[in-house]
Amino acid sequence: MRRSNRRTPFARLSWEGRGDLQISPTPLKEWSRTTTRPALPDKFENRLIQSDNLGVMASLLPELKGRVDLIYVDPPFLSGKAYRARIGRGEDSRQPETWKTTGGYSDTWQDGGQYLDMLFPRLQLMHQLLADTGSLYLHLDWHASAYARVLLDELFGPDRLLNEIVWTYHGPSPIRSAFNRKHDTILLYTKSRNYTFNADDVRVPYNNSTVKTFASSDKAGFGKQPDLARGKVPEDWWYFPVVARLHNERTGYPTQKPEALLERIIKASSNPGDLVADFFSGSGTTALVAERLGRRWISCDPAPLAALTTYRRLHLAGNQPALSWQVDAEHPPLPELKLDVQTRSNNTDILLELTGAEAVDSTDFKFPDDLVLWEIDWAASDPCFCSQIQIVRDFRSGDLPLLASLPGDRIIGGCIRLRAFDILGRYGSELIQLQM
Repeated sequence: MRRSNRRTPFARLSWEGRGDLQISPTPLKEWSRTTTRPALPDKFENRLIQSDNLGVMASLLPELKGRVDLIYVDPPFLSGKAYRARIGRGEDSRQPETWKTTGGYSDTWQDGGQYLDMLFPRLQLMHQLLADTGSLYLHLDWHASAYARVLLDELFGPDRLLNEIVWTYHGPSPIRSAFNRKHDTILLYTKSRNYTFNADDVRVPYNNSTVKTFASSDKAGFGKQPDLARGKVPEDWWYFPVVARLHNERTGYPTQKPEALLERIIKASSNPGDLVADFFSGSGTTALVAERLGRRWISCDPAPLAALTTYRRLHLAGNQPALSWQVDAEHPPLPELKLDVQTRSNNTDILLELTGAEAVDSTDFKFPDDLVLWEIDWAASDPCFCSQIQIVRDFRSGDLPLLASLPGDRIIGGCIRLRAFDILGRYGSELIQLQM
């Protein structure tokens, strides 16, 4: 039977308590920024936003409605688990019971209705933010992907489902009463029929057996000869290794996604200079890959540890990223570390040494082992922290230098400001008046 108007969903998902949610925009303020700012289209600055995505997306609508080219989101999966973040270094990866951890994020709900109450209004806002040529990739697994597809059919229309992508991976599993669950589902919807898809940017080599088959017989492929040198567009099932405990990308943040997965998505569904957003950003893989590929980006997560993890990864990647770190204007982060700093000069430079730090309201801090990043603002008259120098510890190993040299002729107003972060995402700040 021929289907008629597929723009109209043939089913609507109902659950107890479903209704229109009144959403209040979250007022945002710039908490800090880097000073390297390349010329970008529309003078848009990359944004690391530390706040709940519901109010954030509502606050972005006046500026960005219909202007986001690609959204990738990896929300909670309705798994019923609370995930821990690994924050220790140099630990035996074979003994997880000895790892130093802290709270990552919770994926526990009273019931499925509460989960859908969380997910649906956020999908509605994403649909509004997307450009007419934009795409949404929603990353879930077997717990909730079927429900999400019905919701997305309602928002986008069933004909806008471009792909149901299966990401497959290997790994140990305790399951003995069913087949091991080793795949996630990524639902790809487009806003309209006129969408971005760069097939040539994501081609992969043909399998060796395919190459040998066509080399051995002119009749292979029923007379169709593929361009073996050009490669093929990937199927809708993808294999990428997970970011496991020994993976060289590992940050310790739970359920971190591999960079290769996001690279394929961003290359396929956006162009250089396009705006890419991730409103459940976690460890910041989307922002990291978007930065590397020359896309503008928005990365949003309420957890201080998630924001810090993203910030560290961007700085560890090499070039100083140009970004604006924004927070809830009514509930900005409060300092929880007290810093000790010494300064001295040698003719032209100012030497700044971080000599101590302690947690204000707890004893769970060890200096300098628990510090992971510190940075310097030499234009401290600005109320926003302007980060000119960043000293960052690698996630897997390495020392954190505690001495920095500043060019004396660059210091404005005789004041410098120092900010430092620890493994839990806590920070401290110190303003230093120099004797010039």
